[in-house]
Amino acid sequence: MRSPLLAAAALVALMAPVAQAQMDPHQHHRMMAPAPSTGAAPVAAPMDHSAHNHDVGPAGSTYDLRWLDGMVQHHTGALRMSEFVFDIGVPGVGALGKDIWRDQAEEIKAMGQWRKAWYPEAPVYPVVLKTGGDPNAMADLTRMSPAQIQAMQMMASTPTRENRVTWFLEGMLQHHGGALIMAHDALKKSTNPTILRLSRNIIVAQRREIIQLRKMLQHDGLNKPEYHAYDKLFSLN
Repeated sequence: MRSPLLAAAALVALMAPVAQAQMDPHQHHRMMAPAPSTGAAPVAAPMDHSAHNHDVGPAGSTYDLRWLDGMVQHHTGALRMSEFVFDIGVPGVGALGKDIWRDQAEEIKAMGQWRKAWYPEAPVYPVVLKTGGDPNAMADLTRMSPAQIQAMQMMASTPTRENRVTWFLEGMLQHHGGALIMAHDALKKSTNPTILRLSRNIIVAQRREIIQLRKMLQHDGLNKPEYHAYDKLFSLN
């Protein structure tokens, strides 16, 4: 049987590499920035998740294509994050990572099939709408840049062995929040029944897992206000 890690590699083989950096155990939402030109080691700089653009643009005949490409990249980030806690030995954490990997890998596969069926004329690479472009014109789509892919995947750092449990739990909580934003965007802008159904399924699944992630963090004595930042998106409305 094909291993999950090999399957993940196949899913992301065509995707641009994302810069990664080590973080200390208590600052796992930080990434390493270049130090001043003094020969000193890199220094920690805050990682700004607000820079992640969850909005794939206005409604139009290319909206579903843009949304599929964005969500595939977003899900790919979840796959990569989950692999860091496979077989970690911490009760519940490894199992949750594998559940997330399995579910989102299945959705990536489905979205790829829908993309081919609905947009046979689309480029093979992920696309975004050009600035000021016509949301109904395929000609106004352009290739998603490495920076845009990195922003969608929301994985600009890697954990240490010591901090990977908290890194995964807190990072996945925020990552799921991004999926909630994208799902609600689709509910407002798409008219495709399949996209609408998937968006509702994503909201239900991510809501359940966010609550589970919070419980795991609380078990470790962590209960930060930002853990509730996406509660308003738990509704299907």
